[in-house]
Amino acid sequence: MASLDMPVRDVDVAVSLRGITKTYDNGTVALGPFDLDVRRGEFVSLLGSSGCGKSTALRIIAGLTPPTTGEVDVATRGGQAVGFVFQEPTLMPWSNVRENVRLPLKLAHVPAARSDARVAGALAQVGLADFAEVYPRELSGGMKMRVSLARALVTDPDILLMDEPFAALDEITRFRLNDDLLTLWRQLGKTVIFVTHSVFESVYLSQRVIVMASRPGRIDSECRITAPAPRGDGFRTSVAYAEYCRDVSSALVKAGDAGGGA
Repeated sequence: MASLDMPVRDVDVAVSLRGITKTYDNGTVALGPFDLDVRRGEFVSLLGSSGCGKSTALRIIAGLTPPTTGEVDVATRGGQAVGFVFQEPTLMPWSNVRENVRLPLKLAHVPAARSDARVAGALAQVGLADFAEVYPRELSGGMKMRVSLARALVTDPDILLMDEPFAALDEITRFRLNDDLLTLWRQLGKTVIFVTHSVFESVYLSQRVIVMASRPGRIDSECRITAPAPRGDGFRTSVAYAEYCRDVSSALVKAGDAGGGA
């Protein structure tokens, strides 16, 4: 059911990468050449085996890692920051949930009088309005990841970058957070670029799955997922979902062959 072909450039892009490469000081070529356009409001997953460069690509988009060559164009309305959710929640254990979420605003020197409402709003968006005074040690893994998501949302970014945020969670929690993330995406209209190594997660969440090959990391193919919203348990158990997963799995095997294996 899915079409497997290379990305098509769109006039209304939020992220554009052209000729991106990344070579480390030891000579390892981690990425490139890498070309990608992501449209405003689109949900795109980068899928590939460990070491294929998907997290490197995400960090380059975020400005956390400079490319060796190529051009990065990240278009945000009104200069809003890009939000980043890491694989680990990276919460400050000495601060409660409210202060962990407030951190980006504090670093931007936003006065507390202005940041209070924004923090409260972000916590409400992720279902943690009643946990503002709780400390990280009192939270489950899923709740810690919700705090991390709230911290990324508190600056109201146009673009949300997520690096395997649910990989360490149990399946039930992961399904629930997948559903909540899709709800937030529909409500807020963010552009989301989501890194995962799970075929099933990528198909469930995405409008496009970008399948990457390794050595060096590059785009091998893409798969468009045209299942309508809202997606839920009905989609997870549908014939269409199984067919999409089969197509993406086949593309992933092909990319592994192209990259010489994991």
